Amino acid sequence: MHLAPWFWSSFVVLTTWGVVGLLQKLSTNEISAESALIWLVVGFFLVTPVFYPGKVLFSYDWRSLVYVLGSAVLNAVGAWALLAAMKNGGKASIVVPLTALYPLVLLLAAPIILRESISLLQAAGVVSALIAIVLLST
Repeated sequence: MHLAPWFWSSFVVLTTWGVVGLLQKLSTNEISAESALIWLVVGFFLVTPVFYPGKVLFSYDWRSLVYVLGSAVLNAVGAWALLAAMKNGGKASIVVPLTALYPLVLLLAAPIILRESISLLQAAGVVSALIAIVLLST
């Protein structure tokens, strides 16, 4: 069975972010969400040299830079909110799966903004995810 290259990158996301949820909960047992966010940024700086493409940072289309900066700001706000949820008593076993449903936002926006279509099966997945949100929040 041949798997597409994107699958392996996706598998890395699945495994690393799975461990991240555990580490974030453990870290917020002792430090504030704000401090944890700072250390999260330090972690990004530590791995940046490994992934940096070597191109000049400002040689890209300005729209792409605006998108990635917007992504970074929202990522930071989301990371802080996740850490705050855990720090404020949220169980990692509930907070992580609940927040892992964030692709719903993309899935609902993709047909409008990205002009991507959603199949009936994918729509059923959205409904299932919405049910999961209700079940996880009770």
